[in-house]
Amino acid sequence: MTEVHRTKIFTASCVALIVTAMTFAIRAGILNDLAVSFDLSNTELGYINGMAFLGFPIAMMFGGLIYNFLGPKKLLAIAFVCHLAGLILTITASGFWTLILSSFFIGFANGSVEAACNPLVAELYHDKKTAMLNKFHVWFPGGIVIGSLVSLLMSKMGYGWQWQVGVMLIPTAIYGYLVFVETFPKLEHTETSTLNNVKALAAPLFIFMMICMTVTAISEFGPQQWVEKTLGSSGVHPMVILAMVTGLMAVGRYFAGPVVEALNPAGVLLASSVVATIGIYTMSFATGGMIYVAAILFAVGVMYFWPTMIGFVSEYLPKTGALGMSLIGGAGMFSVSIWNPIIGGWLDSAKEEALAAGKVGAEADLAAGLATLEYMTLFPAALIVAFTFLFIIRKKLVKGEIKAAPLAD
Repeated sequence: MTEVHRTKIFTASCVALIVTAMTFAIRAGILNDLAVSFDLSNTELGYINGMAFLGFPIAMMFGGLIYNFLGPKKLLAIAFVCHLAGLILTITASGFWTLILSSFFIGFANGSVEAACNPLVAELYHDKKTAMLNKFHVWFPGGIVIGSLVSLLMSKMGYGWQWQVGVMLIPTAIYGYLVFVETFPKLEHTETSTLNNVKALAAPLFIFMMICMTVTAISEFGPQQWVEKTLGSSGVHPMVILAMVTGLMAVGRYFAGPVVEALNPAGVLLASSVVATIGIYTMSFATGGMIYVAAILFAVGVMYFWPTMIGFVSEYLPKTGALGMSLIGGAGMFSVSIWNPIIGGWLDSAKEEALAAGKVGAEADLAAGLATLEYMTLFPAALIVAFTFLFIIRKKLVKGEIKAAPLAD
């Protein structure tokens, strides 16, 4: 396989991830519009958000199981069809249940992208998996920056939420075209025995990482998905905060190689959990310019979580193959689907308490948002304990390798 051909396939994967990220960003930016248009409570919005996160792990588990049979090209084709269906259903939604359905389709498409592309990138760049997985995942925060700025600009120009959703059809068409015209590589550096993959899942280390992934995911996505509801009355524009956070994450992931090499993946995860805890806790009481400082700390804390967790599994548990990478990501998104309605409930309860205390309007909304962020601090705080243990035993961990012939030109 030539370098040009490999780069085109990597580009298709990155554009597909941009679409995935834009669905997160634009949905976060239109929550208030959906609430007004369809008279939805925060808890109902949480269920709609949660359905996208539920479709994600279902697709990842399904995709992980059939990856060895279908391959990444067909999985990305499934993602393309589901993205089209989900976006069109969202634009034409008539209420809560159609939004639930459309969110599920979008979530399933997003999960299919991850299920296809994580092992695909590891196959393409088998000699530098974690570094290239971080570079691939640059485009998740990068796509959120794009989506946040598009949402902000279109809102300023008076375009409604339907138009903001519709603009995502453009990059969807681009990656769909690339997927259908490019020839994908044979799987020569991946464990392709599904039976061996399943057996390897019983490893205590894999189970431990699965549990940790449920917490790293909500630590990252909880504050981001609810940024408009938690900080919307703080005096800063939530979409600006989201764009700044995800922009920093993109830059950090691009230069992740030297960081991972210097600290070891376990060290990166431990340091990330400490900084994320400080960042979210600071956001729970910050006002004015301090909100930006807290957001920067949060970004630095969570930027390496997702790709490093997947890279860790690929490097230290290679026998789990594509299934292991899919399940680790699926566990993270399943966790977020469970926690989203709970976070919505925290917001509703905190606002009731604020109103009962005599606060009204924006003051009550801000109090509810800050209280909810304080609850969210518990997620990365728990990770400090877990990753301290992983860091202590890091020297006992041995990287596994799949021995295979080099990719043919």
